[in-house]
Amino acid sequence: MLSFRYVCGVSVGTLFALGLGEIAIAENLISPTSATDNTSFLKNIENSRELILSQSPEALEDLPLEERETDDIPLEDTEDLDPDVDTFEEVEPLEPVEETEPLDPSSNPLQLPTQEEEVSVDDVVPITLEQALELARRNNQDFQEARLNVRQAREQLNEAQAAQLPSLSLDSQLQRSSSPGGNNNQPDDPLDPDFPDATEATTLLRTGLQLNYNVYTGGQRPAQIRVAESQLRTQQLALEQVEEQLRFNVTDAYYAVQQTDSQVAITEASVADAEQSLRDAQLLEEAGLGTRFDVLQAEVQLANEEQELTRARSQQRISRRELGQVLGVGQQVEVTAATPPEQAGDWDLSLEDSILLAYQNRAELEQHLEERKIGEESQTIALSDTRPQISLFTSYEVTSDFDDSPTDTLQMGAQLNWTLYDGGSARARARQAEEDVAIAENRFQQTRNEIRTEVEQAFFNLESNEQNIQTAELAVEQAEESLRLARLRFQAGVGTQTDVINAQSELSRARGNLLTAIIDYNRSLAGLERAVSNLPDSRVFDTP
Repeated sequence: MLSFRYVCGVSVGTLFALGLGEIAIAENLISPTSATDNTSFLKNIENSRELILSQSPEALEDLPLEERETDDIPLEDTEDLDPDVDTFEEVEPLEPVEETEPLDPSSNPLQLPTQEEEVSVDDVVPITLEQALELARRNNQDFQEARLNVRQAREQLNEAQAAQLPSLSLDSQLQRSSSPGGNNNQPDDPLDPDFPDATEATTLLRTGLQLNYNVYTGGQRPAQIRVAESQLRTQQLALEQVEEQLRFNVTDAYYAVQQTDSQVAITEASVADAEQSLRDAQLLEEAGLGTRFDVLQAEVQLANEEQELTRARSQQRISRRELGQVLGVGQQVEVTAATPPEQAGDWDLSLEDSILLAYQNRAELEQHLEERKIGEESQTIALSDTRPQISLFTSYEVTSDFDDSPTDTLQMGAQLNWTLYDGGSARARARQAEEDVAIAENRFQQTRNEIRTEVEQAFFNLESNEQNIQTAELAVEQAEESLRLARLRFQAGVGTQTDVINAQSELSRARGNLLTAIIDYNRSLAGLERAVSNLPDSRVFDTP
């Protein structure tokens, strides 16, 4: 029985190929129920096998499956066996939202949701990369904190500059006092009209103005102003870093959403391929041309692909929530990428020029130089405590008891303060500031080396990923053709279900590699732009 089944399978596969070359006809397909002359049937099989074995493997693989006769296969639609059907559909661009303001969170930063509907996601909103950057600048907490730090440093500078002006103060005091009255040596006679009151009350009003000005502070005042200026510049540079890092984080998170969206599409295509392979195996089994083992293999492959699809959809939701967290959108908003992944712009600079550009633009280097200045000025501030302090003052005071005419007093003078010995405290603080200078210089050197490493890594990754894109595109084409041929061979009876499953796996891997290469290239380009530039609201090169 097994030999007869094998003979039937070989004859059908042979006649599929011969029918394409107009050598055999559909009537040669002999089923076990319609065979009346086994001798003639076996003779036809031997002749067909000799003819198909004389064909080259390339000719067998190139057989146009759609032209063969399949009258004896119980198929309602022969397109189910078409190996040229491409189940993969690229991610189509979505219509982005027009206004991003509705995506902003509540204006109350202390709001804490208490109801389920306040944290449930109502809808998935597609946005472009430019809209994502706009949302991040408006809502990201790190960026908002950096802006507040700049405002705070600016007010600290105003405070330091205020020391250059004199200070004017007003002092006013109202005082009422009581004291015993009369002559204590004379007997008290309450009936005497000249008898004084038992107590005597006095009311005084003193009002004074005082003007002070520090003429000489031993270098402390100008040093404090320069420190405040350096601190303001440091915070401004920190804001540039935060904004550029925010741009990179948003771009990277946006690319991650693109990757997971495309990975879901790839996995869905793999599931569709597995479903088609299962249908092929079931149809061939029903026709008596396949085995139960082939069907089981196809079912296992389908189950595996469905699990991969579940994991891919989970990663898709996670990446969308991570993007929303970076953007700082509302509790009920989930964002996704409106555009599918595509290769971004090219990098036109050499590695050496990129390194030099990074040295010119990176704010971290200038920030360490400002820290060095702060250390130098801190030495001056510390030593100023051991130097003389000279100040001028003028005061004017008016006193009135509401009975007599008021009296006024005018005072003018100068004051000298000089700490002759403080136990070495000032010099100790100066030495601490001197060490701060050395630390800033060491950090400058360390940061310079780190910047070069970042540029080199991003540059090399960009080159390799660009090559990987070209290789992956070719691999996808080859894998698609390999799957088509594997299905053709299996449907013709000269291949196995394992070949189809392996071809499906290779195609899924090739599509995933192409997606990874494109995303990694875009990430490397964004990382290289971040490594060489700290210029907010600008790019070194425009991307399409």
